[in-house]
Amino acid sequence: MNNRKTVVLAGASGFIGGYFRTRFEQDGWRVRTVGRTCADTVRWGDDDGLTRALDGAELLVNLAGRSVDCRYSQRNKARILDSRVSTTAELGRAVARCSAPPATWLNASTGTIYRHAEDSPQSEHDGELGHGFSVEVARAWESALAAAETPLTRRVPLRISIVLGPGGGVMRPFAALARVGLGGHMGGGSQKFSWVHVEDLYRSALFVHQRTDLTGPVNVASPDVVDNRELMRLVRRAHGVPFGLPTPGWLLELGAVMIRTETELVLKSRWVQPRKLLDAGFIFRHAELGRALQDITGRRA
Repeated sequence: MNNRKTVVLAGASGFIGGYFRTRFEQDGWRVRTVGRTCADTVRWGDDDGLTRALDGAELLVNLAGRSVDCRYSQRNKARILDSRVSTTAELGRAVARCSAPPATWLNASTGTIYRHAEDSPQSEHDGELGHGFSVEVARAWESALAAAETPLTRRVPLRISIVLGPGGGVMRPFAALARVGLGGHMGGGSQKFSWVHVEDLYRSALFVHQRTDLTGPVNVASPDVVDNRELMRLVRRAHGVPFGLPTPGWLLELGAVMIRTETELVLKSRWVQPRKLLDAGFIFRHAELGRALQDITGRRA
């Protein structure tokens, strides 16, 4: 008898999804993927295939969503929103059709749902939601999950902070800036930077799955929150760059237009507190940013 547990991983082609797929397989899980290529177990839009993939699985992890690293034109806004809301709704319909649905459904959300905060941490219990396009997307994403009628499946939105890891996430642009001498603070430099190492994100997903008493949104962020000035100092140290010129806000705005992205990614102050994880006893393996960056770059100070 094969006792391997099965996880259905939606959005397995990106940086985080690829990491999750590898780690689940290393931990002995059978992985079924949902995506848009022939390499996936099932493609979006295949309702019957999606139900078959989910039936009998123990865990569903949905990471699907178009990258927000782009200009927020009306066309891109629509794509960003639809890539999250429509896929979550599609999964909800498929789970509802299962005779043996997954016990847990972890759906990606974002720590950006909280307001710009430099004054106090934002926990799941007392955090204040913000406003603007990114927050509207996060609200709609979580609403789509809440609207799913899946009484036998526990649904948990993971409010994930900025994910760091080898070969992906924001490390590439940060490292590139540091190497060309622009690794100083960005804007005012006092904006907070909430982050999590991709390995701790994976471990926290397993932790939440196993802790069936955890309900509602769960913040996934390292407790070691730093400001942008400290972030860039640690980035420079991790790459052996002794100094870096600061980048004022007006120059960031100009640069963002030129490289087709938004300054919100670096200027919004994210201070996400993982209160539920800490209270439940989760221990971060990469709790301190300096050491996490050294782990990612393979370089010691």
